Order: sequence, then C-alpha cells, then structure tokens
Amino acid sequence: MARIVKEYAVRRNEILDTAQRLIYTKGYEKLTIRDILDTLQISNGAFFHYFASKSELLEAIIERGQDDLDKEFRVIVDDPDLSALDKFQRFFAALGRTRSAHQALIADVMRVWFADDNAIVREKTDEVIVQRRAPLLNTIVRQGIQEGAFTTPYPDQAGQVILSITRGMGNAVLKLVLAFEQEPEQPHYIEDIVATNAASAEAIERLLGAASPCLDRPNAEEVKAWLALPKNRV
Repeated sequence: MARIVKEYAVRRNEILDTAQRLIYTKGYEKLTIRDILDTLQISNGAFFHYFASKSELLEAIIERGQDDLDKEFRVIVDDPDLSALDKFQRFFAALGRTRSAHQALIADVMRVWFADDNAIVREKTDEVIVQRRAPLLNTIVRQGIQEGAFTTPYPDQAGQVILSITRGMGNAVLKLVLAFEQEPEQPHYIEDIVATNAASAEAIERLLGAASPCLDRPNAEEVKAWLALPKNRV
C-alpha cells in the first residue's frame, strides 16, 4: 500500500511540475491539457485520474507552492516563548528569505507573471495567500494587543489588510525591477524601490498602531545587492 501511495504522489507531482513550467513559459490561459499530455507523454485518462479540470490543477499548483512556507509561519505563530513583536518580525523575515532564495526564478518569470494570460493565476494566488496567512497574522496581532505592542481596534481584519498592502506593494516593486532591467543606468528605480518598501512598512505599522518601527526598510545598497543576485546565479 505504501508503494502505491508513493507512486501516486510522485506522478501527481510530475504533472504539477510540468504544468507550472508551462505556465511560466506560455501563460495559464494559453496552456492546454494537451500541452501537458504531450510533454509527459501520458493519456487523457492518466491526467484526469489526478485532476478533474485545468482549474483544479491550477489550485493544486498554488496550494503546493505555499505549503512549506506556511509550515514555517505556523511554527513561528505557535511558539509560546516569542513575543508578538518577535513573531511579526520573524514572519516577514521568512518572507524575505524566500524571496532571496528564489530570486533567480523570480527574475526568469516576472514578465510572464504580469502578462494578461496569467491574471487568473495572480488572482488565485492572492486568494490562497489571504485564506492561509490572514488568520495567522490576526493571531499575532491579538497577542500584540494583549502585550501592548499594537493598538489597532481591528485585530480580526488586520491580517487581510496587511496582506493587501504587501501584495500590492510587492507587485509594484517587481514592476520597478523589470523597469530597472531595461534601464539599469537610471538610479531613480533603486530610489523608487527603497521608497516603496518604506511606504509599505510604514502603512502596516500605522495600521497596527505600533509604538515604534517594527519592519525592516532596505536601503539603496541592500536593494542593489538584491538586484544583482540573478546575474550571479549558477
């Protein structure tokens, strides 16, 4: 029985891996199930054994992409020895490490990510992120209110608003990165990225009613180093 379960998981992941690569290269709207079948040399029946539709496949790709990071978030939130401020800072530090670890991939797929053909992927990704992470952030915020670190009167809505800010400003930063790649001699893009990150941090801190700044604000040198990472990838 264990062997059969393992085989099922391996085959399912093969389909997910292939579909994800094709989404990055041609976009979700243009991707067809036939593209996946031809790439993997499998039958219709084999595909539909794992996924009932193209939309179900998309949901599985997005869910899988969040699993490992969400486990790390859960460990942070459930740690009884951490203050709310520590948890909040570690939550965002984990996000930062993930971005750095996947910088090469981000650089490769950014243009496709913002294409019209991937609008539904962006929308579904945002939906999954809010569904999974907003409750975790709300838990941290409620603890922070009890400890006197935060004063927001809307702890049960804070997580969703925080994620709206981070996703919106994150997309703004990625678009600035794309523009910088086209005109690397223009220093204002680095200044704009620094300002956008700072504005996002300040908006979140004001929402929380934080007594003092609690989120990192990268400076120009740190942004330059981040932008240089894709060029150094192996």
